[in-house]
Amino acid sequence: MRVLVTGGAGYLGSHTLLELMALNYEVCVLDNYSNATPEVLSRVRSLSNGTVTDYTGDVRDDAMLDRVMAEFRPDAVIHFAGLKAVGESAEKPLYYYDVNVGGTLAVVRAMERAGCNRIIFSSSATVYGEPTYLPYDEAHPTTPKSVYGQSKLMAERILTDWTVANGAASAVILRYFNPVGAHISGQIGEDPSDIPNNLMPYIAQVAVGKRDVLTIFGDDYDTPDGTGLRDYIHVVDLARAHVAALGYAVRHTGARPFNIGTGQSYSVRDIVAAFGRACGAEIPVRQAPRRVGDIAAMQADAGRAMRELNWKATHTLDDMTVSTWKWQSGNPDGYTR
Repeated sequence: MRVLVTGGAGYLGSHTLLELMALNYEVCVLDNYSNATPEVLSRVRSLSNGTVTDYTGDVRDDAMLDRVMAEFRPDAVIHFAGLKAVGESAEKPLYYYDVNVGGTLAVVRAMERAGCNRIIFSSSATVYGEPTYLPYDEAHPTTPKSVYGQSKLMAERILTDWTVANGAASAVILRYFNPVGAHISGQIGEDPSDIPNNLMPYIAQVAVGKRDVLTIFGDDYDTPDGTGLRDYIHVVDLARAHVAALGYAVRHTGARPFNIGTGQSYSVRDIVAAFGRACGAEIPVRQAPRRVGDIAAMQADAGRAMRELNWKATHTLDDMTVSTWKWQSGNPDGYTR
């Protein structure tokens, strides 16, 4: 199968490329490198000893999409390309809707023009919003609190409506919880282009000496230690979910959402303690008030993915922190070392 991976040089995309190539999928990347670098693909090629076709371009560029579709002729698309910072989305809502919603529209239109009917979509558990009950299952109401979550939910609805109108189409919607960790080689990992918006890469930069202290936002949540609870998933498990989703898309039409998480929640302080074990040093922290848009707890019910995709997360919390430390300590300045 020939698979186009938008945003394939990013954190999630690069790990997914390796899993696809290990199973002899032919892969092509379209990336504008707004939060990535071509060095990522050099390392993917080295680790896989395989071939990656790549194009530099934006998913909102119709002419570029048509060129990629015509030259690579994908059987399926994995659509990662998008923006993902909750706080930034509140400051730049039009930008988030343009990229996350407009980009998805452009990709699907290009697929239609090329006769490609299968897409795996990078969504988010933020579409659920404040929990009515936990763990979240796919039937939970979708009432996102952030612009980012709204943009992902809008894209999901576009894909759902597309498959209703096009009976041959398949859209597998993967609602990620909190991807962390790095490849076992330590050669690829998460490398934010600016101040990290997510907990794990920030802790890693504190541990390696790039930042002085980790700020914990909120210690008064209704949780065991007062800090936010999240369902963290190793990026390799997440990548393997995309491979499973491709197999599902071949066998099914229509749109179907799946939670991709472990079903286990950890607090901010749990993560700090685990990272301290991984790096052999105490992580300095300071306390601050809650951030707007954050919720107390998130936890996945991933039973549907287990039953229908035949997928299950296998990596532990220590796997996540040890692999992150191996990546960060070996690449203190990321891909620009």
